[in-house]
Formats: sequence, C-alpha cells, structure tokens
Amino acid sequence: MKWIINNLDELSGVAADFFKNIGDKKIFALYGPMGVGKTTFVKAIAACEGVLDDVSSPTFAIVNEYQTAKGNTIYHFDFYRIKDATEAMDFGYEEYFFGGNQCFIEWPEKVAELIPEEAVACYFSELPDGKRLLEIKE
Repeated sequence: MKWIINNLDELSGVAADFFKNIGDKKIFALYGPMGVGKTTFVKAIAACEGVLDDVSSPTFAIVNEYQTAKGNTIYHFDFYRIKDATEAMDFGYEEYFFGGNQCFIEWPEKVAELIPEEAVACYFSELPDGKRLLEIKE
C-alpha cells in the first residue's frame, strides 16, 4: 500500500485509510529520515483513535502512552537517542511489544533485533516536490 501526502490537511484522511487497511496488526515500525513526518503521522493516528492527550515525540522519554476514546492504549516509541538494543531491554520493551496494544516505533533500526517479526514496516520519504510518501510493506 502507498499513500502520497500532498499536505498536512490530507494527513487525517491518510490516517483513517491506514486504519481501514491494517486489519488486526498492532506493531508498526516507522522508517525514514528525521523531519519526514513520522511523529506527525502518529499524531494523526492518535487523533483518528480519539486520543485527547498532547501527542509529541518521545525522544527523551523513549516511550509515550496515549489512551484512545475506546479505552485502548497506543504506545509511541522513539529510539533515536539510544545507543543499542540493551537500553530497550532495560526498560522492558517486551511488555509493550507483546502486550496486545498498538505500538508505533520510530527509529526501529536502532533495535532491529527486538522488533517482532509480524511488525508492519512503514517507510516514509520526501519526494522531490516536497510531498511525502508513506509505503507499507508487510
């Protein structure tokens, strides 16, 4: 699946379409360079799920937790600042990744050996005209 995002106004529609197409998937590995829109996409996902909390990058906290309108939990990870997978092990990543809740993981390449096999790979890139491309690979 692919989506071209022309501007921020289209993002909520892309997030809604993303949800229609993911089925029962729970783990999402978000790949792409800094500034390409990974956190902005998670904000749009959270809004689709009725999250009322402020959604921001968990760069310093490593993980943020959001409650959806239906009482579900979304976990948002940012592994940019960690040195290796040992740091993720130290805070108990297993409880998050295998707890049955949705997990959106930025910089998954930093903890590649810990990412569950069933994770959906979401690739973000910037096109030459400034638009964004989101491509899902399962």
